[in-house]
Amino acid sequence: MENIIDFEPVDRRKWNWNTIFFVTVFHIFAVWSIFTMSWANAAAFLVTWWISGSWGIGLGYHRLYTHRGFKAPRWLEHFLAVCGTLALQSGPISWVTTHRLHHAFTETDRDPHSPLNGVFWAHMGWIFRGTAQVQPKSVRDRYSPDLLRDPFLVFIDKYYYVTSIVVGIGLFAIGGWSMALAGIFLRTVVGWHSTWLVNSATHLWGSRRFETRDTSRNNALIAAITWGEGWHNNHHAIPRSARHGLTAAEVDLNWLQLKALEKVGLVKDLYGYDLKAEAAKDALKKAA
Repeated sequence: MENIIDFEPVDRRKWNWNTIFFVTVFHIFAVWSIFTMSWANAAAFLVTWWISGSWGIGLGYHRLYTHRGFKAPRWLEHFLAVCGTLALQSGPISWVTTHRLHHAFTETDRDPHSPLNGVFWAHMGWIFRGTAQVQPKSVRDRYSPDLLRDPFLVFIDKYYYVTSIVVGIGLFAIGGWSMALAGIFLRTVVGWHSTWLVNSATHLWGSRRFETRDTSRNNALIAAITWGEGWHNNHHAIPRSARHGLTAAEVDLNWLQLKALEKVGLVKDLYGYDLKAEAAKDALKKAA
């Protein structure tokens, strides 16, 4: 991987006080939401979690924009990006740049959330100190030029928080403050920790199918709460594959949704690594 201007190891001396404040407030309100929970609020939580975490982060930010595991019409790409902003994990360009850096420099001093710096750092400490997801322009230019060419993505990357405000107002109008607590604050916090567990726990605990150059692991529990993103060793071995769960036992709901979209013609050039097909190819090569 080429070295680039302005990209240095993470400087942990800088504290991101705005992030610390908002993360703290969201956690307080998330706990509050538990005491006001109802069936309607639970439904709001589940629907918004699915839209933001599965459609937004899993399908949109990760498998489409970061790794280009499939193609979709521009309107669908933009829709998935908007869903991703609802997760409040930064805008699409910031998120994708950070994740591409993670793959390019996994478990080095240039990895934004290297587990070698400790479990807490890999999980959430990295957003509190240093650059976090606010990368210099030169880094964004180098790692996300494809996204920077899209004016819509540039716009929502800057104003990614607006979708949560709009949805929060809608939930308040439908079910009052308690529904807004569940559908915005609790859902956001659960979504944060689900994603952060992929950064931390799946580099520490689980099984390894592939001998990658990092410590990535497959973790069924994390896959269950991230719609399939927890099959992390599979993902690090074949990053472009939009299929992370490679066997029937490795349930990958994000992949199943992509297959459904392919069947109705909304997704094309869907690449999914086929474990049996690749094994057969290897066997033929050895036989030859």
